[in-house]
Amino acid sequence: MDTEIKVWLYDILNAISEIESYFTDIPKEFLHYKADLKTKRAVERNIEIIGEAMSRVLKREPSMVITNSRKLVDTRNRIIHAYDAVSDDIIWGIIIRHLPVLKQEIENLLHKN
Repeated sequence: MDTEIKVWLYDILNAISEIESYFTDIPKEFLHYKADLKTKRAVERNIEIIGEAMSRVLKREPSMVITNSRKLVDTRNRIIHAYDAVSDDIIWGIIIRHLPVLKQEIENLLHKN
């Protein structure tokens, strides 16, 4: 794995860690998330970072298999280009269902190389 791909994978891990850190002082519950505009915007920004880094990884190494990678890139694009169509439900689903899987997969990829 080349150095740039590793950097992008670490960027993804760092963004996931930041998102996780937002829930240390508040309950990790949808209603709390939905009511906290600062947390929502911070999470969205980190999902943008994840999506951009993922896009770069996929362009450099299209054969790399990462679950829901294309959906994360698409979500990044939606946040940036259709900000008025961003659904709290979709972002919350990413936080709860997709980020834990993504974190594990990225850690596994980095430990292999």
